[in-house]
Amino acid sequence: MARSHVLVCGGTGCTSSNSALIVETLNKELEKQGLADEVKVVTTGCFGLCALGPIMIVYPEGSFYSSVKPEDIPEIVSEHLLKGRIVTRLLYQETVDEDQIKSLNETDFYKKQVRVALRNCGVINPENIEEYIAMDGYQALAKCLTEYTPEQVIQIVTDSGLRGRGGGGFPTGRKWALTAPNKAPQKYIVCNADEGDPGAFMDRSVLEGDPHTVIEAMAIAGYAVGATKGYVYVRAEYPIAVKRLQIAIDQAREYGLLGKNLFGSGFDFDVEIRLGAGAFVCGEETALMTSIEGNRGEPRPRPPYPAVKGLFGCPTVENNVETLANIPPIILNGPEWFASMGTERSKGTKVFALGGKIKHTGLVEIPMGTTLREIIEEIGGGIPNGKKFKAAQTGGPSGGCIPADLIDTPIDYDNLTEIGCMMGSGGLIVMDEDTCMVDIAKFFLEFTVDESCGKCTPCRIGTKRLLEKLEKITSGNGTMEDIDELEDLCHYIKANSLCGLGQTAPNPVLSTLRFFRDEYIAHVRDKKCPARVCKSMLSYEIVADKCRGCTACKRVCPANAISGEVKQPHVIDKSACLKCGACIEKCKFDAIVIR
Repeated sequence: MARSHVLVCGGTGCTSSNSALIVETLNKELEKQGLADEVKVVTTGCFGLCALGPIMIVYPEGSFYSSVKPEDIPEIVSEHLLKGRIVTRLLYQETVDEDQIKSLNETDFYKKQVRVALRNCGVINPENIEEYIAMDGYQALAKCLTEYTPEQVIQIVTDSGLRGRGGGGFPTGRKWALTAPNKAPQKYIVCNADEGDPGAFMDRSVLEGDPHTVIEAMAIAGYAVGATKGYVYVRAEYPIAVKRLQIAIDQAREYGLLGKNLFGSGFDFDVEIRLGAGAFVCGEETALMTSIEGNRGEPRPRPPYPAVKGLFGCPTVENNVETLANIPPIILNGPEWFASMGTERSKGTKVFALGGKIKHTGLVEIPMGTTLREIIEEIGGGIPNGKKFKAAQTGGPSGGCIPADLIDTPIDYDNLTEIGCMMGSGGLIVMDEDTCMVDIAKFFLEFTVDESCGKCTPCRIGTKRLLEKLEKITSGNGTMEDIDELEDLCHYIKANSLCGLGQTAPNPVLSTLRFFRDEYIAHVRDKKCPARVCKSMLSYEIVADKCRGCTACKRVCPANAISGEVKQPHVIDKSACLKCGACIEKCKFDAIVIR
């Protein structure tokens, strides 16, 4: 039995930082120093602190090494694993407190987190079913099949207060209860792992770090509603998640945890993977089911709802990855345990992918009701470079922006809806004072225009007209009438689009108009971008009194837009200037300004 375990993150973030090479180098060095039988190296899922990869944790000490390089491995092996001396210079510095090394759970990033959906991520080897079983894996399924009726399982989920984590927040127990009574020769459970929001990677991390929890939860849902077949719809851009999920499915079948007569109960259930091509609209449940059926991913009118007529025309339950990841612990710990976390109408925890202008980017799981300030200033470590917090975008292209004066808003479904935002799947993009909110609205509209399936006119044409208005405003050609027409068009698209993509596409525009209308007015009336982001409105000038005539700016200008003699003030031809910023970066005398 190994005396030390070295856990190395094998999630996509750390893999992109070459964590596979770290594992390979570590195993070679352990062999070289005669420690291969004493130290076990385990590739796990995401630890959460994605910006610090590759990440390595050594147990039993719990030493958290971050940004590890292959050349650091010999020192870690010889000093820590051989001689027992922790290499403090390579530790995550927030765990180092003078002469003491703090537990990871005592750091600002982790101490306010409660990991339920992410409970096994970064803890187990996701490719080893026995490690999942050792963490009470498949006990919830066994309990359901041997102790509870399907009706009792649905009641437990209902009493827990779990709501869908995919965006809409529909009560999970109610969704199951609506599907269960419908008689049909075949019913289906569908796991939505499409996750198309820019900046969101919660579901991917669960599939990479704990795929068996999704399989177990789908089987529990199948038992509860009478379904015997499940599909996981996952985007093909998630190769690590797809690989580990398939390994998990194969292992579960081998152990008799998928297939016929599970736990001798007479209940049959099996799961297949279906790969998506990355269409954002396929995150909408009816479009997703249409895609699984082999057709072009387009939404269907509702009613009939999937509970009555879903996949292949049969009653279907669709839940996303994070929703399902909460099911096994709810069954094992009881609905009261889950309901004790969160707020009155938003129970439990929520996983967020924290990104943007924030010190600690990564994955966090916090109780519902945690304020935005706690997430940004405490867990996220605040805004880097001394900049001020300006806004946070939740819900991706379907969500809205929370301004700085609402930073103390408790994050839950109802509070976000009240201020014109939405939870979404859990992307949380932080913006600082250098962000143009009109440009942010345009960015998300560009995305939804590209991703619209084109089936309904309000979305296909309406979002394109919205984008054109925004482009007109950010280019300095907008009028005050454009702002009013922009708002009217938003409300029309929301009211008349067929599916959730079109109905929520105007949200980024509406929320920025609500909280940052002054920026729209500045773009239109003053022909200026307050954040100096919109290039069409920028003007690069050389301050003659500061210019030394060193010609550094002239030499790097790609458009030859700068003229002037040596030791004489230079001039920028504004008609030729590309506004690339190369001249500002090169000037040592702060002689170039943006107006």
